[in-house]
Amino acid sequence: MALNLRQKQTECIIRMLNLNQPLNPSGTANEEVYKILIYDRFCQNILSPLIHVKDLRKHGVTLYFLIDKDRRPVHDVPAVYFVQPTESNLQRIEADASRSLYDTFHLNFSSSIPRKLLEELASGTLKSGSVEKITKLHDQYLEFVTLEDNLFSLAQQSTYVQMNDPSAGDKEIEEIIERVASGLFCVLVTLSVVPVIRCPRGGPAEMVASLLDQKLRDHLLSKNNLFTEGGGFMSSFQRPLLCIFDRNFELSVGIQHDFRYRPLVHDVLGLKLNRLNVQGEKGGNKSFELDSSDPFWSSNSSLEFPEVAVEIETQLNKYKRDVEEVNKRTGGGSGAEFDGTDLIGNTKHLMNAVNSLPELTERKQVIDKHTNIATALLGQIKERSIDAFTKKESEMMMRGGIDRAELMAALKGKGTKMDKLRFAIMYLISTETINQSEVEAVEAALNEAEADTSAFQYVKKIKSLNVSLAASSANSASRSNIVDWAEKLYGQSISAVTAGVKNLLSSDQQLAVTRTVEALTEGKPNPEIDSYLFLDPRAPKSSSSAGSHVKGPFREAIVFMIGGGNYVEYGSLQELTQRQLTVKNVIYGATEILTGGELVEQLGLLGKKMGLGGPVGSTSSH
Repeated sequence: MALNLRQKQTECIIRMLNLNQPLNPSGTANEEVYKILIYDRFCQNILSPLIHVKDLRKHGVTLYFLIDKDRRPVHDVPAVYFVQPTESNLQRIEADASRSLYDTFHLNFSSSIPRKLLEELASGTLKSGSVEKITKLHDQYLEFVTLEDNLFSLAQQSTYVQMNDPSAGDKEIEEIIERVASGLFCVLVTLSVVPVIRCPRGGPAEMVASLLDQKLRDHLLSKNNLFTEGGGFMSSFQRPLLCIFDRNFELSVGIQHDFRYRPLVHDVLGLKLNRLNVQGEKGGNKSFELDSSDPFWSSNSSLEFPEVAVEIETQLNKYKRDVEEVNKRTGGGSGAEFDGTDLIGNTKHLMNAVNSLPELTERKQVIDKHTNIATALLGQIKERSIDAFTKKESEMMMRGGIDRAELMAALKGKGTKMDKLRFAIMYLISTETINQSEVEAVEAALNEAEADTSAFQYVKKIKSLNVSLAASSANSASRSNIVDWAEKLYGQSISAVTAGVKNLLSSDQQLAVTRTVEALTEGKPNPEIDSYLFLDPRAPKSSSSAGSHVKGPFREAIVFMIGGGNYVEYGSLQELTQRQLTVKNVIYGATEILTGGELVEQLGLLGKKMGLGGPVGSTSSH
């Protein structure tokens, strides 16, 4: 049984909706209790990809509201609260209880509630005499958003900026690390597994790994911990590997253009929480949902866009043939004489036809939906030459450079300001030795396009820092502040931002992250990963540094990216499970899922914080 995060999180939510009572084997509550659901924005986003309105009705939820909206009393009905444990949410709950808005209050927090807030809630409800209204209080450990069976996001925004901000103090960095580790802890509790943890040394990945290791150890010491209940003998026998990376490990993947269906839909049409809006042919917006309940999306989202277009055509023709077949069978086409013997046969055909109608209608809806999406994508691809950007970027990565005429043509051709900026940054990352006059020509072209060049300047600065880091280690007196900061934050890992191209793409164009995860799951000695940190929260503290008895190969891996993940990386890791014999399942998660443009905006913010600006007077130019 592979770990399935979506299924596990859905089960937790259904149990919560059923007032945390055990469910019947059929997955429903034992008796029908009507209730009200109250959530905050964050928990609404957790619920939205997993549970639809009709599912809420099935679990007895008749009304649902955001916590900060004004609500009327509903007597004799229990209320299920699902909120983050924040000061303002608890004040609101206290106020609701003191006004006796509902019969009983079942409080569910998305992560564990701090002791201080718990005490405030207790004293507040005691004062107002409403303490008996509060029936149950649960820490649910659900502080993450699951988008697919194997894809999750902690929905923690701008982590990349916060982690790399030169002005960030130790305290701020520690707070971010704490937030990320707590989010990962929630994911592991939901899966009820204690993984073996690997990560590169130095930088945010090691900080998060060490803190998570400590959290798991502390937790495993308590008697009724969350991991002994969920897993039987098997779970301790076959443990997953958790690999933690930081976006700088491979910056290029987060920025490049990609021509596969899922990354395109995300990047170009803005897929958010599995939903997107597309303009219809007759104007007006159409809203679509893309998740595992859509068979076409499930089987084609990793294909290149032209293959998807062919597949839509194929499905449409197949649908037309099947409709024709039904018409023919129900007497739409035979001119033969009618005699009594055929009546029985005909009725049978009619019955079959009636039964196949819902399935045909559903197929037609899916085909129409993807025709709409593909049409919208095609318009953007043509208008912005996205295919050309994709092709040139991947060639640059492979060859470690690009012909100057070709470079300038792309920057002066079609495409949005952001497309050109992303392309220019990919040029910086993939070129081994930067030619000064070429860079100036690129900057001039970006200025001409009125693009904000802060992000470009930032990557350029980091790239030159690398060179000076190498040089200045000989001459410590010449170190500037920023070099100290770079060293402090990353130790060695900053060099990975602009590591040689050979490191970025191997001959079969595999991403560095995928290649590394493959090596880590094999568990064989390998110079690329031998220096990686090895933490086993179940092993005694003293022995863990020397490595553990759990060496691999691992059948399941959880791969986590601090500072933003994307659908390109997710797709690449899913392919690994198809290609590789030992790894059966990879769950991919990140602090947030970003499009190339969103990551570049974060790079631009860092550039501005370092005083590296775009063209003067056009800060709002995108």
